Amino acid sequence: MDADDTVVSQRILVVDDDPRICRLLCRYLEKEGYSVDTAGSGQAMWRALKSRPYNLIILDLRLPGGEDGLSLARKLRSQTDISLIMLTGRSDSADKIVGLELGADDYVTKPFDRRELLARIRSVLRRAASRASPVSVSDQDNEVLEFGGWTLDINRRELTRIDGVPVSLTSYEFDLLAAMARRPARVLSRDRIMDLIAHRDWQPLDRSIDVLIGKLRRKLNEDPNNPYLIKTIRGVGYMFAPPSDRA
Repeated sequence: MDADDTVVSQRILVVDDDPRICRLLCRYLEKEGYSVDTAGSGQAMWRALKSRPYNLIILDLRLPGGEDGLSLARKLRSQTDISLIMLTGRSDSADKIVGLELGADDYVTKPFDRRELLARIRSVLRRAASRASPVSVSDQDNEVLEFGGWTLDINRRELTRIDGVPVSLTSYEFDLLAAMARRPARVLSRDRIMDLIAHRDWQPLDRSIDVLIGKLRRKLNEDPNNPYLIKTIRGVGYMFAPPSDRA
């Protein structure tokens, strides 16, 4: 294993009611240096979370006991910032979009290639580490972007209105807004946006970026028929275009 991929002390919780999937992932990920626990239901997941900290949860969409993965993901995001990868046998893109909207960091469909899943795990954990690292650097300049009556604090990961009221963003929504706000008046393709916020290959049929753009526009109080901050460049991608009289 390369030095950059050292995963000592990183702990993963696999939540899936299929014991074969749990055994497969447990054996494979432990060989890659991760500490892995498994849970077969939402109740077992909550018990595990109370017993020890985790860096990442791999959560199956379909679970027994009344609570499915989407419901659990919603509760997880309201209580914790643990990295989250959704795992499911469903191929419907709507499920993927809902999972990402709820704050999942990535989404993998069964059957999956173990090496692809490992690459996604590493990518999600690297992003989590990069988000956390500025907080521990005492001399890090506080990057604050202001545009159109909004203030985006990069290090605090906070978006506030002109009156100081904070606006809640999911992890993906914040990363998307930060990536675009740092590159005003530049046209960004969907491929480029995905590289900036997810650091993984973009799937050509995936429209998750469009959904995230739509949610951001609503949270920024933009008219969907005449957006003034995030403009659609037809056939190309999107451009962040704050009013010229704003910082």
